[in-house]
Amino acid sequence: MIKRSSNTIQAFWVGMGTLSSFAFTIISAVILSRLLSKSEYGTYRQTLYVYHTLLVVFTLGLPRIFSYFLPRFNLNQGKDVVWSITKLLIGFGALFSFFLILFSGLISELLNNSDLKRGLVIFSPIPFFLLPTLGIEGIFASYNKTIYIAIYNIANRLFMLICIVLFVVLFEASYNYAILGWILSSFASFILAAYFKNIPFKGVIHEKANLSYKEIFSYSLPLVTASLWGIAIKAADQFYISRYFGKEVFAEFSNGFMGLPFVGMITGATSTVLMPLFSRLMHEKSDIENVINLWRNALIKSAIIIYPMVIFFLFNARPIMTILYGVSYINSAIYFQIAMLVNLFNIIVFTPLILSMGKTKFYSRLHMIFAFAVWALEYMAILIFNSPIAIAIISIIASISIVIVMLKYVSSLIDTKLIKLFPVVKLSIIACHCTCVMMIIYEAIGLVFQDLHDFLSVILNFIGYFILLVVSQRLFKLNYLSVVKVFTISRR
Repeated sequence: MIKRSSNTIQAFWVGMGTLSSFAFTIISAVILSRLLSKSEYGTYRQTLYVYHTLLVVFTLGLPRIFSYFLPRFNLNQGKDVVWSITKLLIGFGALFSFFLILFSGLISELLNNSDLKRGLVIFSPIPFFLLPTLGIEGIFASYNKTIYIAIYNIANRLFMLICIVLFVVLFEASYNYAILGWILSSFASFILAAYFKNIPFKGVIHEKANLSYKEIFSYSLPLVTASLWGIAIKAADQFYISRYFGKEVFAEFSNGFMGLPFVGMITGATSTVLMPLFSRLMHEKSDIENVINLWRNALIKSAIIIYPMVIFFLFNARPIMTILYGVSYINSAIYFQIAMLVNLFNIIVFTPLILSMGKTKFYSRLHMIFAFAVWALEYMAILIFNSPIAIAIISIIASISIVIVMLKYVSSLIDTKLIKLFPVVKLSIIACHCTCVMMIIYEAIGLVFQDLHDFLSVILNFIGYFILLVVSQRLFKLNYLSVVKVFTISRR
């Protein structure tokens, strides 16, 4: 009998892979912010905005269904499932590439940037190479081989960073050359992903899975409509800021308006590991208490790691933005602070449970309602306030509201009291403790060290914050090192 790795270890390797993706994304942004002019960099970020907005349309939710179907078939049938979905991704990748070529002019007019047309045409081969690479996380999470996710993401992102930066440094400080570097790295990703997707099935006798495309799309289409509405919600603020405030403001907004990368790493890892587990439990009609225990355990562990980081970055947003992107991007700090507020709520990983129960239609309808609301409210904010900050605030309020509604829906779905599903007292204690400690350290260092360099200020704040947090944790009956201890014990 094969001994299954603990969920914590599996989540750790997924998290390492996600961390590498976030890290290389931030590093590339830091480097390109300095190598390119703000106008060039703004156009580059607009190109990425278009790609990520349309990505959901052309993937049709397919990368997320590996975690749903693979646990329901045996290993011998798994390769057939993977290949069936990958063939669809190849076809949709080709359609995506042709779409960018045909509609590059219209998109550049909508975003009020004539330079964007050429960038999208140069960028057009990338979707064809990258779409078939999607789904790696779901495949390896389904077979408890998440270490390969970390290996793939680190190798892939490192090569991408090298290509993008080298093309800009060696040839010309232009967003077009950054995209050319990305084309080379995306081709390498295509080859690497083809190899990695075959790893779980080496030495296995393959069998026909009898998974029809009707079954695939009956699950994925409601999911993709939900994703489309989700993208519409996120795209609203970027569209309005790009169109009404210019590419320089868009560059500031793009660098700052992001959730804390570590939060996405942790919640993404948790979601990737929980999805196949929930799918298996629901398929086997297991006791709902098993699901609730998994949920609460993951939620508390996530909060113990995430809340201290969120509070630290909220207080130190301005110096961190200056360190990363330079003084010219100091205005990005306010967007960063606003965006981080949602990280106090999005630790609730309700999506795996809802998807594993097949409740994709409600998931879609809810996002549709919020999408219409966000586009209307943000347009009104432009007319009334004419401020990009007001747009950012509305976007965050919408994101938090979705989490709250979803939490209520999940509690009714599994016939459980909300307080049992969401340990509000425990999470409030963690948030209050972290805030009090950070306020003490921040004020103390500000009084003792005046006119301190931004880098030294962040380092001293971090050291003092970490020490006082650990020293005082017992007063609040907390243990911030508990997750690290679990990982260490599990490895023995």
